[in-house]
Amino acid sequence: MTVESVIDLLISRGLIDDSQREEYIAAAYGSENDITHAVEEMGLLQRDQLFQLVAQDIGGEYYNLTDFEPAPQVLRAIPGGTAKLYQCFPIQFLDQGLQVALANPLDPQNLEELGFSLNQQIVPAVAPPEQIDELIQKFYYGGAGAGADGEGGGAGESDALAAIRAEVAALSADDIEEESNSAPIIRYVDLVLYQAIKEKASDVHFEPFEDDFKIRYRVDGALYEMAPPPQHLKQAIVSRIKVMSSLNIAETRLPQDGRITKEINGQPVDMRVSTLPTVFGESVVLRVLDRSNVNLNLEMLNLPEETYEYITDTIEKPNGIFICTGPTGAGKTTTLYACLRRINTEDAKLLTAEDPVEYEMDGIMQVPINEAIGLTFGRVLRAFLRQDPDRILVGEMRDLETAQIAIQASLTGHLVLSTLHTNDAPGAVTRLIDMGCEPFLVAATLEGVLGQRLLRRICPSCRVAYKPTAAVLAQLGLSDADTGGREFFTGQGCDECNDTGYKGRQGLFELLDMSNPIRELVAQRAATVVLRQKAQELGMRTLREDGLRNIFEGITTIEEVLKYT
Repeated sequence: MTVESVIDLLISRGLIDDSQREEYIAAAYGSENDITHAVEEMGLLQRDQLFQLVAQDIGGEYYNLTDFEPAPQVLRAIPGGTAKLYQCFPIQFLDQGLQVALANPLDPQNLEELGFSLNQQIVPAVAPPEQIDELIQKFYYGGAGAGADGEGGGAGESDALAAIRAEVAALSADDIEEESNSAPIIRYVDLVLYQAIKEKASDVHFEPFEDDFKIRYRVDGALYEMAPPPQHLKQAIVSRIKVMSSLNIAETRLPQDGRITKEINGQPVDMRVSTLPTVFGESVVLRVLDRSNVNLNLEMLNLPEETYEYITDTIEKPNGIFICTGPTGAGKTTTLYACLRRINTEDAKLLTAEDPVEYEMDGIMQVPINEAIGLTFGRVLRAFLRQDPDRILVGEMRDLETAQIAIQASLTGHLVLSTLHTNDAPGAVTRLIDMGCEPFLVAATLEGVLGQRLLRRICPSCRVAYKPTAAVLAQLGLSDADTGGREFFTGQGCDECNDTGYKGRQGLFELLDMSNPIRELVAQRAATVVLRQKAQELGMRTLREDGLRNIFEGITTIEEVLKYT
């Protein structure tokens, strides 16, 4: 159950006051436990009482499923993959339909989708989520724990997904329109998305070719291919995704953009959908937007101490411009959202202009850019200045108009956060000047530039020490004497990391502090190389140097640092 749905239920029952909603939501997110335990921690209700209240609300029953044994025909009513996907377990057949215990019974969409995929009337019931999960593992996966469902790494295919893939393969290609809404196609697409979320994929690619239809996940920046579905069903699968994201199924000649919001394992997940017409059909890419990132603190980004202190000081300033720079996928948005979360206080008005809005944040006015109707960054920013903001986030400074208005906003007493696509921090300064911004205005308003990259972390389960060769060290500009006897680490590869040796990602950071000597050089239109040299003289740690710090701390490998710096 989501935090918001439970708090709203407690408000509707008069157990807490509506004015306390945000306070209790914040307290629940701050708890290390799930919402059902958090409610108990806050002294509002005992956990059993909360489940009974939820059961009353949905007009169902509350069950304690300890030692529950389902009848075989009841168990067969829900496939294991579907049970795992919707976090549900069948209880019994009733006159009204199949009674199912749900981990999130307060989500009517979840219930509707489950009934549609099973072609059954569902009678919802309530049970503790951990009991439902135990029963799923015990009766569908032989009690073997998480690994029984192919919980290993990147492109591992679960038994449930393989079974549904076989079911999908049996479908004919006679009526694509009908197939895209058939139960097997719905379950297949749902399980592909579930598998992607489980593997912590950032993107899911559906790619049509002449002789096959590929599905690939991007995990920690690398692509992994999964077992493909039958090629003749590519149109049905693409159509199903377009239905889920409210796109026009009939339009296959033009690119389209949409969005899917689903709840998977009790967690809300947003996916941004992009279609692209190709020679062999429509290619679809889903960008997975993990809402847990919205709750990121700056402390969780593992910034170097001096960089962290500088950023926290800068974003508290009343005016100025702070820029995050780096290539696509470097984590710039995540960093800026963490900054926004820190300065999102009751006494400050925050406005954002984004293309598109990736995560919704409470207390912040967010505006999606829509260039097709003339709603550009420049136009939105001009409107922002009439909305009495304190802080403004500009998704990206793409052109001179946007940059000039951002500078003007800074000069009139606003703090502006934004991103730029440049290779390093000093390059952002010269990019602004190359766009046509006056150097003296850039020098006067820019407070700092954070250059960043994302590289893969060594898997903690298979991390081992090793001695790199002199040739590899030379690529880093090091000799044996420079290493001072330090240990180097790499990942051997294991089930936890899909034999890649890497699990998760870590940021590399390079901070350009706009000190007076740097401002003087900027006003004189100094080249990027000159700015970089001066910044290093004044103590700037480069991306490569921050990479060495991560290598020596055993966080990442030499190969990753060489690849990204």
